Amino acid sequence: MIAIQRSKSLREQVYQALRKIILTGDLASGERIVETKLAKQLNVSRTPIREAIGQLQREKLIVSNPNGGFRVAKMSIKDAVQLYDCRIALEEVAVAGACKLVNSQQLKQLEQYIISAEQLTEANSGELNSFELLELDYQFHHLIAEISDNQWLLALLEQVFDKMALLRVQTTQHNPQVLEIRLEHRQIYDAIASKNPDLASKFIKQHLAASKVRVVGEMEIMTHQESNSN
Repeated sequence: MIAIQRSKSLREQVYQALRKIILTGDLASGERIVETKLAKQLNVSRTPIREAIGQLQREKLIVSNPNGGFRVAKMSIKDAVQLYDCRIALEEVAVAGACKLVNSQQLKQLEQYIISAEQLTEANSGELNSFELLELDYQFHHLIAEISDNQWLLALLEQVFDKMALLRVQTTQHNPQVLEIRLEHRQIYDAIASKNPDLASKFIKQHLAASKVRVVGEMEIMTHQESNSN
């Protein structure tokens, strides 16, 4: 059970809780949303649940069923390709800006995310913790966008990041090895630390392009398996 903090807006708390349930994969892609079950889980009435569903539907993390009700959105291969193309375009701009503005404290935090991912992978060599690695991946890329000091770029990327989180949960639950961030993040970090925007842009494009190939390839396998089972 997720504890709702009554000191804050109940509507906002329920929205954040439901959003987290979706983006951590506790509600799987394509899974039906059951209002009564969620209301019981969060210990609230169905009214804030419906409000949260409405907001998440506007954000396209929840979609309506043709026969009524709602379900968690399921990303298609076309969605994956288009989301990665958006990220590549936006993050090349972000990392170039970060090279010009980064300070020593921000560099230290970027490196800490890389070290944490390395330690997590080494500690769980038999079974990767996909959610924790996904969170470290998000924090690394989000900080680069923050450092670029472009609020519009950051706002656009945050919209893409949410959809990407759903996409990555969808694939890493099937195959955790899809997520490879340690070496690729280290290359990006080194380029930012040397304040080389051309090299940083090159490495972040290579990183996201490689991730795109891994994720799309995994989705093709999953689609093939689903079609064979039907």
